[in-house]
Amino acid sequence: MAKELLIDPDVVRRPSALALGEIPINAYRTPLADERERYGDAALERIGRDMLLVREFELMLNAIKKEGAYQGVAYNHLGPAHLSIGQEAQAVGQAFTLDPHDKVFGSHRSHGEVIAKGLSAIAKADAATLQRDLSGWAGGEAWRVVRDRLDTDDAEQLAINYLMYGMAAETFGRRTGFNRGLGGSMHAFFPPLGIYPNNAIVGGSAPLATGSALFNRLHRQPGIVVASIGDASTGTGPVWESFQFASMAQLTTLMDEAHRGGLPIVFFVVNNFYGMGGQPIGETMAFERLARIGAGVNAHRMHAQTVDGNDPFAVIDAMRSAREHIDAGTGPVLIDCQTYRVSGHSPSDSSSYRTKEELDRWAAADPIERYFARLVDEGVVDGDRQASLHAWATSTVRAALEVAIDLEASPRLRLRDDPAVMATMTFNGDSVDLTTAPKGDTTVPVADLPHLQSIRKKSRQGVVDGKPLSGAKAVTFRDAIFEAIVEATAADDRITLWGEENRDWGGSFGVYRGLTELLPRHRLFNSPISEAAIIGAGVGFALSGGRPLVELMYADFIGRAGDEIFNQLAKWQPMSGGLAKVPMVVRISVGAKYGAQHSQDWSSMVTTVPGLKVLFPATASDAKGLLLSALRGDDPVLFFESQRLYDLPEIVHTEGVPVDAVTTPIGVPNVVRAGDDLTILTVGAALYRALEAAERLRAEHGLEAEVIDARSLVPFEYDLLLESVRNTGRLVCVSDANLRGSWLQTVASTVTAEAFDDLDAPVTVLGARNWIAPPAELEWEYFVTADDIVDAVHERVLPLDGHTSQPGRGAWAVPGDSALGI
Repeated sequence: MAKELLIDPDVVRRPSALALGEIPINAYRTPLADERERYGDAALERIGRDMLLVREFELMLNAIKKEGAYQGVAYNHLGPAHLSIGQEAQAVGQAFTLDPHDKVFGSHRSHGEVIAKGLSAIAKADAATLQRDLSGWAGGEAWRVVRDRLDTDDAEQLAINYLMYGMAAETFGRRTGFNRGLGGSMHAFFPPLGIYPNNAIVGGSAPLATGSALFNRLHRQPGIVVASIGDASTGTGPVWESFQFASMAQLTTLMDEAHRGGLPIVFFVVNNFYGMGGQPIGETMAFERLARIGAGVNAHRMHAQTVDGNDPFAVIDAMRSAREHIDAGTGPVLIDCQTYRVSGHSPSDSSSYRTKEELDRWAAADPIERYFARLVDEGVVDGDRQASLHAWATSTVRAALEVAIDLEASPRLRLRDDPAVMATMTFNGDSVDLTTAPKGDTTVPVADLPHLQSIRKKSRQGVVDGKPLSGAKAVTFRDAIFEAIVEATAADDRITLWGEENRDWGGSFGVYRGLTELLPRHRLFNSPISEAAIIGAGVGFALSGGRPLVELMYADFIGRAGDEIFNQLAKWQPMSGGLAKVPMVVRISVGAKYGAQHSQDWSSMVTTVPGLKVLFPATASDAKGLLLSALRGDDPVLFFESQRLYDLPEIVHTEGVPVDAVTTPIGVPNVVRAGDDLTILTVGAALYRALEAAERLRAEHGLEAEVIDARSLVPFEYDLLLESVRNTGRLVCVSDANLRGSWLQTVASTVTAEAFDDLDAPVTVLGARNWIAPPAELEWEYFVTADDIVDAVHERVLPLDGHTSQPGRGAWAVPGDSALGI
């Protein structure tokens, strides 16, 4: 497909200069009388009320942490309490213009944003819809507690009681909390009110919110998305990657008219001048005004402005302006909201990094006191209204606290009593019903896709009449993946693909070649070379209702995307108490021939992180079947593919690669070769070296090895393997992952424990040496070979008559053997 953008040397080499323009700073000057006319007295009073309730909740947490009691209610809270006392105006101002379906992603210090967004949504929601959403969440358990213990005839107050109780119960780790007590203070979220994950990782909400906004844009959903992040987060890579990802020019230039437009996202930087104890301005960063960042991103300067976060109306004005830009299709927007936390980073913080003079000056600018003084001066409320609203806030918070700490009303999950509960919250095991899925938007009918027609002319089997076929004549591993993606994307429009070089290039190693002719740009597009944003945006996209299929070109690049994989993709299903779904598949190629930074098999490493399904097919048939299963499933999946296999036809499954969309069950290993004398378990491309070794053991030593392809590392059902080991009495495990820390070491330990009496020899694990991966000319000094497998059998499992091992030690663990490497 021809390139759509011409890079003209006559244009790019022409002398010129960039005009960066101005960025407003504290430009808001609207008289209160005008705001009163715009919103009405009731709304102005509600702003003050909401600020008081936000503060009172945090004063309660502060008292609980420091004194062990609040308003006579004693409690010992073991968890964290990152407070934002003094920042109430920015939280309430941010939420004021938001509709219930608008989404807010917050930080570890987001009690204020959670409560403010909830209060705003309650004030604007349809009463029947609100009651349905609250009563239906998590099977209605929290709703029943609220109706039993915090009931009232006032529908709005009842919803507020639910909000405050749910937040308190979650903070204190109760089963009736927003996320069944598994998120806690820093990770609470409640989608029915537009409250999305609050993130303990600095800047962690930026890529998630970007993905959520991407979903809204590409699926034409209403609403805007707010990423509430701190000023210090602008020093993190994922935040910068998110700025770039959200500002991709193709969104406003190359997308078709129906999907064109800047992302509907506001990067709302809560700038309280401290990243814990360091000061970004003047110390750890270069900018003197954080809003300056916008000028470095796009021609709109991200519509950046600095606003006074101690004035709720200044924040409301900025958010109103942001929505106007978003509605015009020119998002994203950056708001530098200057505010101040008079509380420490946490209750244990003595604020030794700032002076009493500074604290006193900001205390004198207290947003709540100044706001009510203005309302009284303008005659909006009486002089005693602040006190009465404060009493209401205290009563509301105290009542929620009392019920939240009552173990009878608000129990904790008893995980030791039923460990399976946590397993079901980690992986839901659900699959899409394709009869109800929205049909995929394609450029041409699937049957007319040229590349698919070419594949369908090939033999489905790699061996015909005993003769192996080349990849030109038989369906290859690469072809099988292509087929799976074509079938899945045609069946479900929510599947969207992005990554580096995914479109015209054809994806990594040509797997997507021909897909550009099928999928319009809003379903298949190139991303920036921003691995963190690729993955993080996928998580937000999935949380919002999408089904992303994203790609990392090499397993080694997991390092660049590590936090997004380990702390975002893996965590949100279990941290939501199983109430959220993250149906996302990450394709990851495992390299060969490229040396230390491009040839590492990191499949074992990711298995140590709970919350990720990890698949590693070794045959074309399983590549198609497992990918179809992953794309239909509702769990996060890392899908590893060995570059050694892309050109390999199906030579294992005699029936060949199915033409139809036949799924392969996740978690079930496959017996590739039957045998009674020895079991060999393999991962990925090591299967073929194991088959070669098995044939040599048969031909040279009369041993029949049973070869099992793991196919799936997490989950992995042991029954078939244990049955084989009980039959053979011997087990050798082989993969290309480094021997130290290999997933197969876990398998060996488990098999030894479960089948100890059946073993006639120690379980032996083979893997890559514990070195860096060397260049292509040396890589078979590093990876496991068929010779290594035979040697391991001879030296560790069963002596082979007449066999002489290779010089030096093999690729298996021998105590005290320094030849294996570090």
